[in-house]
Amino acid sequence: MNTKNYTDLLSKPQHLDKEAMEQLDMVIKKYPYFQSARALQLKALKSQNSFLYNDALKVTAAYTTNRDILFEFITSETFAQNEISQLIQQHDSSVSEIDVVSENISEQTAIELDNQMKAEMKKAEAILNPDLFERKQGSVEQLASSTSERKKIESKNEKTEAEETLEIDKPLDFTKKDTHSFSEWLKLTKANPIDRSKTEERKDAFSEEINQESRSSDQERKFKMIEKFIQDKPKIKPAEQQTTKANLAKPYTQTPDALMTETLAKVYLQQKNYKKAIQAYKILILKNPEKSGFFADQIRAIEKIIDTQ
Repeated sequence: MNTKNYTDLLSKPQHLDKEAMEQLDMVIKKYPYFQSARALQLKALKSQNSFLYNDALKVTAAYTTNRDILFEFITSETFAQNEISQLIQQHDSSVSEIDVVSENISEQTAIELDNQMKAEMKKAEAILNPDLFERKQGSVEQLASSTSERKKIESKNEKTEAEETLEIDKPLDFTKKDTHSFSEWLKLTKANPIDRSKTEERKDAFSEEINQESRSSDQERKFKMIEKFIQDKPKIKPAEQQTTKANLAKPYTQTPDALMTETLAKVYLQQKNYKKAIQAYKILILKNPEKSGFFADQIRAIEKIIDTQ
């Protein structure tokens, strides 16, 4: 991929084909901190509704130097647009020029129904003929085996159906209001920023070890001074009036229901944290009663997945 091709793709990302995507992957592998290349990859995967998008977003978050800019990018209008929506917006005049010819099918329908009724009557007569019945030979073990196999298939089908309902592999669609959801997703995926310099890390570790020894010595000296102060000074009597101690950390250790969004529920779902996902949808039912039916279906689908595990 040369510079001109790359510049053209930046201005028209919808032209990214399979060959261009492979070349873009090679560029990213060679230059992992190339932000515009990763942004172009994210745009292409989102437009294709690819299941690879969520993993690519996680890796990009790890390599990016400013996650606020990344969040602004993935929630922008230009990022949300895709080639399909642009095609839908175009007016195709050829469609309106098609002539529709109506046909009187009432007589034809009556003949078809008559033939169908005769065929069903023949089937019924054949079923009532005792000569057509035949005893099926088979052992109890074969019957039990087939029943067990059938249950496994049914269980697998139920799980697949539930996963399709929940759209687990669908790209997460963050909006401007989902700052908390995006931060929570980064925590759950453990998309920590990549450390570019291992040498600096070793130096810092060595320096920290020396500082730790120094702090330990200084701390021991301060503890001795505190013990001496306690021994020499009289005890201070506590105030008779008792006050209720407030838990100042509580607002910071609990996630307010007001911050709960559909995106955050999908984040929990993607991380297979089904308990939190169900709780999230229950909160959303209270917040958005008009969508309670949809959220209830999501909860039932999650419970199906749990039952098939």
